[in-house]
Amino acid sequence: MPPAPWRARAWRRAVQAVSRKASPLALAAIALTTVFSSTPTDAQAADIGQPLPIASVPSADGAPVPLHDGKAKLTYVDFWASWCGPCRQSFPWMNRMQAKYGAQGLRIVAVNLDASRADAQAFLKEVPASVSLGFDPKGDSARRVGVRTMPSSVLLGPDGRVLMQHSGFRAEDEAELEARIVAALKAS
Repeated sequence: MPPAPWRARAWRRAVQAVSRKASPLALAAIALTTVFSSTPTDAQAADIGQPLPIASVPSADGAPVPLHDGKAKLTYVDFWASWCGPCRQSFPWMNRMQAKYGAQGLRIVAVNLDASRADAQAFLKEVPASVSLGFDPKGDSARRVGVRTMPSSVLLGPDGRVLMQHSGFRAEDEAELEARIVAALKAS
């Protein structure tokens, strides 16, 4: 069976990066591509209309951060890494969305997937977060949800079921994502 198009592109980019000079960033990209290249089973993937297959991730101090707390009308769960360029764009947007819609019931949880907590902390010094943070250095949560690109996000309804999935982040995505959040807030 031929590889999925996204997988082939990811490997092509990784091989090109290594052939130029194996920088730590390129090696990390190859490692994460390998980690996330396994396809989740239907019972694990974050399918629309189904509950998220994970309940919580650890916080910086190890306490569980629930991904669905039963209080928020909507929970936007974002999976990110320090090496991810689009993540640098998504954090300011998530901070704005939390400030703008938090009082209406939006809760945002950003789950870091870096193997090194120091890398995540360095990122957060440059790009501060005003959202809840979770840390999953082994990437178990991302595999169970079916994350294949960085950043990836899911929007959960008040019952914890997946309303929307989104992969990547560009400035052009902001208006559409906000409109979907607003519509979901009005519907809940």
